[in-house]
Amino acid sequence: MSVTVRVPAKVNVQLAVGAARPDGFHDLANVFLAVGLYDEVTVTPADELRVTCTGPDAAQVPLDGTNLAARAAVALAARYGRNPAVHIHIAKDIPVAGGMAGGSADGAGALVACDALWGTGASRAELLDICAELGSDVPFSLVGGAALGIGRGEKLTVLETGGTFNWVFAMAERGLSTPAVFREFDRLGEGTDIPEPVASQLLLDALAKGDPDALAAAVSNDLEPAALSLFPELADTLAAGRTAGALAALVSGSGPTTAFLVRDPGSAAKVAAALTASGTCRTVRTAAGPAAGATVIDRPSHEVHGTPA
Repeated sequence: MSVTVRVPAKVNVQLAVGAARPDGFHDLANVFLAVGLYDEVTVTPADELRVTCTGPDAAQVPLDGTNLAARAAVALAARYGRNPAVHIHIAKDIPVAGGMAGGSADGAGALVACDALWGTGASRAELLDICAELGSDVPFSLVGGAALGIGRGEKLTVLETGGTFNWVFAMAERGLSTPAVFREFDRLGEGTDIPEPVASQLLLDALAKGDPDALAAAVSNDLEPAALSLFPELADTLAAGRTAGALAALVSGSGPTTAFLVRDPGSAAKVAAALTASGTCRTVRTAAGPAAGATVIDRPSHEVHGTPA
């Protein structure tokens, strides 16, 4: 008996970053868009908590207690006095260490799956609270669609979208550490006055209208200079996508995946082919957004209650 949950990747159409706070975090204005690249997280009762993973780059996924899916199961079990003895299997299709929140998606997926498997009946607010404890991007993986995240990115306001946005994603030859990118952001900004992060009204309007040209004119990522400083070759990938006709090109989140906004699926195919031929990236994927957040796609026919801790 098991529960399977599908969870989407995300692209940051705007990532505004404030100065480092005393706690080391940065205030953000983070406009998330969920896109149709998915991991599937399946949770099955077991003798003890364990994690397995298959799919592209699965060897890079930690299978111990640091995995966000495992941490999600432990956190939910602790709240409801249960033993987190489950086998979590991640069928991975979201790029690993690519700035597309694959690990966060797995955390949200495991949380929703365990809630359904154990019949805990946790409210959406409770689940979002656990998500925020797990990491800044995890709440959005639960919600999906489009949303503005403030604070560390975990305080979400759902945004309206008036249409579908088509994207091409280019995966780099190596990863980038998110903490390292933020440290480089701090280094590059040392001695300058970093403004408070705010969402662009032009960008929010473009999302609401479903206008790819207007969105292309408004996308931005304050972490991009830091990512390019640490991984200069990404500039070649960005240039290749722009030359192929992308409406906009930017580093996704902390990178190193690069994201290209295009007008329609035909344009996506053209840009994807050009990026593949350019030799500037490892693999290329196309996807559209907004996509739904964590969704149960297979559940037992009756409730299964977990073993008390």
